[in-house]
Amino acid sequence: MYLTQPKVQKLPSFKAAITTIGEITLIKIPFAGESKGNYQTQQTLPGCPIMPASLQLRQYQRQAVNNWFANNGRGTLKMATGSGKTITALSVACELYKQIHLQALLVVCPYRHLVSQWARECAKFNLQPILAFENLRTWQSQLSSQLYNVRSGSQPFLTVITTNSTLIGDGFQSQLKYFPERTLIIGDEAHNLGAPKLEESLPRRIGLRLALSATPERYFDETGTQFIFDYFGPILQPEFTLKDAIAQGALVHYLYYPILVELTETESRAYAKLTQKIGRALLYREKENVELGNYEDNEDLKPLLMQRARLISAAENKLNALRELMATRRETSHTLFYCSDASQERGQRSSLHQLKEVAKILGVELGYRVSTYTAQTSLEEREVLRRQFESGELQGLVAIRCLDEGVDIPAIQTAVILASSGNPRQFIQRRGRVLRPHPGKERATIFDMIVLPPNLDRKTLEVERNLLRKELRRFVEFADLADNAGEARIKLLDLQKRYGLLDI
Repeated sequence: MYLTQPKVQKLPSFKAAITTIGEITLIKIPFAGESKGNYQTQQTLPGCPIMPASLQLRQYQRQAVNNWFANNGRGTLKMATGSGKTITALSVACELYKQIHLQALLVVCPYRHLVSQWARECAKFNLQPILAFENLRTWQSQLSSQLYNVRSGSQPFLTVITTNSTLIGDGFQSQLKYFPERTLIIGDEAHNLGAPKLEESLPRRIGLRLALSATPERYFDETGTQFIFDYFGPILQPEFTLKDAIAQGALVHYLYYPILVELTETESRAYAKLTQKIGRALLYREKENVELGNYEDNEDLKPLLMQRARLISAAENKLNALRELMATRRETSHTLFYCSDASQERGQRSSLHQLKEVAKILGVELGYRVSTYTAQTSLEEREVLRRQFESGELQGLVAIRCLDEGVDIPAIQTAVILASSGNPRQFIQRRGRVLRPHPGKERATIFDMIVLPPNLDRKTLEVERNLLRKELRRFVEFADLADNAGEARIKLLDLQKRYGLLDI
């Protein structure tokens, strides 16, 4: 049963918030038995959201749920990778089902493997989701039938999990108008949804909205970032940082070993030329009295910055550093090797060049049992690889960007990161991926390859200093959280001295 009211009201005597969205009124009351983290007992109906009896929400998760209701059924959860965003979101659905008899849950996520992971989590909450992606014939008829059943009252609840690419297709768009009024949309890894095609495809009729991301801000895209917050709602407190997650046991402790890598002579020349061009572009904007603000948002700088980032990411000497590192670690297991998908434009190398070279060094030269893991790896093969990796049959996985978001392989104990990235989202995602808890996993180890900029002339050096400040700050922050913080910081000290960034 649900009520309609003309405006939002608060009833402090009941410690409840009443919120109206369209014709729907939410009454947020603290969870029954909240101090224990449990919900009151409900009658279990097939496919309807029910909190697992064994689940106990952490304090920050309960607070996030309450704040979403207090913010009129809108909001973005900015929570560290591995801190339980999925569980928190499904808890919101359970609470909505209790309060207003929520009729449908629509989950949108960027990749096929995340659909499978969401399906596994949904099953724990008594849900029976339709997995809507790829071939229309596998899901469209089922979705149409269940939408009709829900609207006619013959089916109490509907759960649909889809991908971003399916969402924008005509087949799914034609169904959106039939979703019932009491529908909750969850945007997983929601930073992706700020892209123009995707933001245009998000349903405006659905009023209950929740975004999930460790890094909701879009890199190089202030407009897209603002759209995410306009559509889903602002970042809700508490923000749950990596430091918070480690302190509360949501993520494991770690050792951090920066590996400083020099550019080749050819790469150094290309790097210096790009940095000079970036400097001239910045100087021009300054002379024209253009507000610099965040230089990454300036359209004329984006191509130059991206080109330089690709050069750093694919630096050739990273392969030599990898060979030297792993030659003494032949018994290492449960290791993930993050490779760059950047190509060097001068030779038009394949975007898989580094991945292939890493697999060759590890598997052929050093005799490691490894396999590659890319966007082309089928879902069935990914599951096989995951099991082989967890059992130790495979010592390592050599992967590119498809492992940046959402993949849950908590057995990872060691990561070797070759894919230098100025993108803070990728930086955070990659490290959080390694820190997920797993039985017998007391601590993780991360080897992070950091490319040293070449020696530059004084004018270019100042440009580089400003560009490097923000990226170096991320490395320093991550080093400071490590169990070997002192050792890690000393390794970065030379770089800080070279560019006069000791204040970081």
